[in-house]
Amino acid sequence: MDQTVPENLIMVKKESGGIAVITINRPKSLNSLTRAMMVDLAKAFKDMDSDESVQVVIFTGSGRSFCSGVDLTAAESVFKGDVKDPETDPVVQMERLRKPIIGAINGFAITAGFELALACDILVASRGAKFMDTHARFGIFPSWGLSQKLSRIIGANKAREVSLTSLPLTADVAGKLGFVNHVVEEGESFKKAREIAEAIIKNEQGMVLRIKSVINDGLKLDLGHALALEKERAHAYYSGMTKEQFKKMQEFIAGRGSKKPSSKL
Repeated sequence: MDQTVPENLIMVKKESGGIAVITINRPKSLNSLTRAMMVDLAKAFKDMDSDESVQVVIFTGSGRSFCSGVDLTAAESVFKGDVKDPETDPVVQMERLRKPIIGAINGFAITAGFELALACDILVASRGAKFMDTHARFGIFPSWGLSQKLSRIIGANKAREVSLTSLPLTADVAGKLGFVNHVVEEGESFKKAREIAEAIIKNEQGMVLRIKSVINDGLKLDLGHALALEKERAHAYYSGMTKEQFKKMQEFIAGRGSKKPSSKL
């Protein structure tokens, strides 16, 4: 079942197996974003959270670019629009989404596109993919998290170099720095993203949501408080379980234990 917003600039495809695919579809403009596209993208991610048929979201771009950033020909409508409204902010809605988001990155992920990639939980990039922060080049102040998130992933010195020079961070280097999970050959990023999504779907979905949440919430804290958060949520989870739920857990573990382990990611 395909659901698309007007002009198909943001496409949403829901598959029967629990995977939804959100695609930025403006390839002639290298998937640059207008204000209307941002609003539609935010709505697409918000809708995923309440849709019980969706367990994992794959996020990608059509053509030879993931997202080349904001359409600067419409910069005023973008930057002077209601940018503080979380309902129309795609990054806020991605961060609020309880389900895993896997980014399949081909070609360029520039500035706003870089920030959208940073909002994914897992990243797969084609070998030719490039991540660029051009905020400093064009006099744009970052507002989707790049100035804070990148340094926490690749280290402050490398993040300063990427942002202050506006030079590209290649997929291979991003992989070595731990920003990209998998670097694959051209045209293979979506296939690998699907493999990861299918592996996630095989697990107990309630726990998938809880583990994503405790990891992401813990990253906002120092280690001591993050460990306390894990302990607190674990205690609340097990304290709330009934004997029937423990029995189902044991049956699930026994059933999975009888199967051959799947191949490594």
